Amino acid sequence: MPRLIDPPSAPVLDLGEVAARLDESGVDLVREDGLAHAAALLAGLARNRNFLADHVIAELKASFAGQLELSRYSAQVLVLHRSPRGFFLRANLWPAISDAAYTASGPAAFAYGLPHDHNFSFLTTGYWGPGYVSDYYHYDAEAVDGRLGEPLNLRFVERSQLAEGRMMLYRAHRDVHSQLPPERLSVSLNIMEEGEHIPWRDQYIVDLDHKSDARGTIARRPTLTQAEMLLRCAAHLADDGKDIAEQFAKAHPVPRVRANAIAALAAVERDAARVAVLERGLGDCDARVRDDCARWLEVVPDFSEIIASC
Repeated sequence: MPRLIDPPSAPVLDLGEVAARLDESGVDLVREDGLAHAAALLAGLARNRNFLADHVIAELKASFAGQLELSRYSAQVLVLHRSPRGFFLRANLWPAISDAAYTASGPAAFAYGLPHDHNFSFLTTGYWGPGYVSDYYHYDAEAVDGRLGEPLNLRFVERSQLAEGRMMLYRAHRDVHSQLPPERLSVSLNIMEEGEHIPWRDQYIVDLDHKSDARGTIARRPTLTQAEMLLRCAAHLADDGKDIAEQFAKAHPVPRVRANAIAALAAVERDAARVAVLERGLGDCDARVRDDCARWLEVVPDFSEIIASC
């Protein structure tokens, strides 16, 4: 499960001071001294019981104009500060089942009941309300290829709640959790990693099949960069686009991108030519790419429709 952090004693801090001090030092959640520094600042901010209300009121008066530029997330996320040094501060709103937001959007909009890991590390603390509940699991990323349907051999750790003042470090490619709604509306504060390398890492959505000895399998890999989406368009629109997709399929350093380049090339071919593209992918050095191509070969007649709906 995420590492439980004993919130350090810290004076009450305002958002501007926390943002400035984090900008000055950067964020390193791997080194103990970096983690301690970030934890002290997040704890000081969490002890400020007025800053978030003041910030929300100011944003409402400005019609949330800044959030349109800062936030790449859903409506439950309020970005407090985005730093050029590869991290950001945010507040997350967690509605209860009885809240209108939950009724209107359903649980999936808030990742409730959706077991997943993260492709970045982040520090979080409960700020207001009872906090969401999570079932926490642990897995060994070094033992996983990343193929769809691959067993993760999860180890269940505990069910616990992110109550006010509780602080945890979620570790990339290590901790899996399945969240449940809080008893009433709650808010958490996060310090999030945001390096340029993160979009190239896979995140896993997990199928928790309790009838299986595998204790969880990889159901989906939802991470997709803009470049991968553009590959699909380029392969359809121009010969040069197909040439670029060919280069990506052969030589891109990220296996997921190679697989998506192969999919883009296969989608514009038919019958035997499509089969030939996918069969070339069976020779890739990475198990994820080979596995994707093998699955796609099983559905060659419907391949274009399947890719279009991904």
